[in-house]
Amino acid sequence: MKNFFKHLHTVNKHRFLVFKLAVKAGIPFRGFVHDLSKYSPTEFLESIKYYKGIYSPIVECRRKKGYSLCWLHHRSRNKHHFQYWYDEASREIYPMPYKYAVEMICDRVSAAITYNGKNYTNESPYNYFVDENKEYVYMINPKIYKFMEQVFTDLKDYGEKYVFNRKYLKKTYHKIVEGEENDRNI
Repeated sequence: MKNFFKHLHTVNKHRFLVFKLAVKAGIPFRGFVHDLSKYSPTEFLESIKYYKGIYSPIVECRRKKGYSLCWLHHRSRNKHHFQYWYDEASREIYPMPYKYAVEMICDRVSAAITYNGKNYTNESPYNYFVDENKEYVYMINPKIYKFMEQVFTDLKDYGEKYVFNRKYLKKTYHKIVEGEENDRNI
């Protein structure tokens, strides 16, 4: 029962942080509906069982069982995960639409804040991005990868206020993902 409330608090805290960042980024609705599947029995019950509080229960479940039903459920229902856009049958990798790519940025920053606590710095999301994506880089659209890399580098170098604004994110996404080199009125 203890893990029930701790996990519920972690999910609520994470979602609230995503919402705050999404509002700054100009996608408040995506922040509002972010990760609602985490309250489903498939995701919530497994997460309670493997809850540690310092990293995702999915990681702990994978360590113990070798897979996570929670993760399989979550990634197939949430378009802000790059794995959603990878077709395993054809090995086709689709670029994420803008709103989901930005929601993914908000998600990763919020997760870094949630799990790092007082040890969080603006470099934390970049470090996680570099470490985690070594294994999964083949599943990320190359343009989305470059977008993520640019945003996390700028977050590390210039801070949250610089990165989490609609104009910066739209300009960076359009330049990298859509190949629009010219500055346009956004």
